[in-house]
Amino acid sequence: MVKSTHIMIVEAPYYAHIAEELARGAIAALDAAGASYERFTVPGAFEIPGAIRIALAAGENFGKRRFDGFVALGCVIRGETTHYDYVCGESARGLQDLVLRHGAAIGFGILTVENEAQALARSAVDRKNKGGEAALACLAMIELRRQFGLESA
Repeated sequence: MVKSTHIMIVEAPYYAHIAEELARGAIAALDAAGASYERFTVPGAFEIPGAIRIALAAGENFGKRRFDGFVALGCVIRGETTHYDYVCGESARGLQDLVLRHGAAIGFGILTVENEAQALARSAVDRKNKGGEAALACLAMIELRRQFGLESA
């Protein structure tokens, strides 16, 4: 990266052991790219878009955004009610709205799975770690923004 890159990692540690693995993968990817980061926690996946919007609004109020991009990390496991569908759909929609309305570079690392075994397979750093993939997606979108002369998130 030519310019230093600063990332906001937003974690929903509802399933703490899964969230920590996602974060480990994201941090490894950011460290490898030479990016700096700050970690923030929110109660659940549903609150992640709101946290990112707060950070964007703070940047708008001060005329300079603090973060170049965002990595959203969490896990939603299907239960016995329709709550799963709302949390998954609305957290994804909220993040996509931020991308489209604000041009935010967001890596989507919220697992939406049927059971804990699937979550562990997708979070473990020695397997399909989606946290690392989300960080790489965020960095790729930041680079695309820079190619078009858009420096901030």
